[in-house]
Amino acid sequence: MWSHCKQIDSNEQPEDVIFEKGQGQVIAATDWSHEELLARMSQDYYLSHHSKVEIARNYGMSRFQVARYLEEALALGIVHIDIRFPAPASGLDPERLADLLGVEHVGITPTGADDLTTREAMARKAASELMAAASRNATLGISWSRTLDLAARHVTALPPCSIVQLAGGLPVPGSGNSLELIQSLGRHPGVKTWPLWAPLVVENAGTAGSLRRQPEIADTLARADGLDVAVVAVGAWMPGLSTVWNRVDNRLRLQAARAGAVAECSGRLLDGAGQPVDSELEERVLAVTVSQLQHTPKVVAVAQGAARADAVRAVLAAGFVTTLLVDEELAAALSGEAAPA
Repeated sequence: MWSHCKQIDSNEQPEDVIFEKGQGQVIAATDWSHEELLARMSQDYYLSHHSKVEIARNYGMSRFQVARYLEEALALGIVHIDIRFPAPASGLDPERLADLLGVEHVGITPTGADDLTTREAMARKAASELMAAASRNATLGISWSRTLDLAARHVTALPPCSIVQLAGGLPVPGSGNSLELIQSLGRHPGVKTWPLWAPLVVENAGTAGSLRRQPEIADTLARADGLDVAVVAVGAWMPGLSTVWNRVDNRLRLQAARAGAVAECSGRLLDGAGQPVDSELEERVLAVTVSQLQHTPKVVAVAQGAARADAVRAVLAAGFVTTLLVDEELAAALSGEAAPA
């Protein structure tokens, strides 16, 4: 809703009118300057990631007018775009690391002063990879992690394509969830989404089996058979390094660890050789399978922190990762070098 606006009679024809969000009522901006209007529209576009079509609908104008107003906001200095090319990671060669790890591409982002700063840098890189990998009419799958949740907010454009949610919902305090992530990407014009209307981890195998038989869930899970691109996150099977760890009891944690679990990817556990771990969790998870990822032509995996080095090696051993995005600290651990100061 906007303040400083008054409802007008539908027979009046003011020069500048907008529609009240969610109401469909015509209202006139009486106290806004032209510059304030430009600022508000720019905020919707650049910060809230609304499409030009959405903004046009909300403000009662054409998307071509919106485009002109956004250009004007740049020209007047209301909007400043700051492009910062990342400095090369200290002494770490992405191509050399890619050869060492046996993947097609490695991206290295700076390790920040804190976890949030590091995650933000990785999110921007992941968003760039997702936009670069997306093509018209392609089917993309995306899992959930705190980094990927942030990445979705940095995706500024996608071609018409289908996006499949690869893992059920896993609410984390202070963060979004996989449904919000998929909905965020679905705001782009021409993008169709296939949400997974289920939790990532349920209480028992019987409940999971019942959910898998529901048509809308079965359809989404089946669409992972035909992915062109997948974006996933890598966790380590230990406290604080996997969001799934906190969703199961200690009995299951220990059972999986004793069975050799080293890594967690979309709720699927892998041992050091990259083989799926036979544990109770496998039957309780609603998510893409390791086999489906192994049949996906391009898989982007995201991970940060030196503590996840063994987990990343395990996921790479599974053979489905083509692009690996890591921070400097993890890159150094994977290469066997000292982490940059």
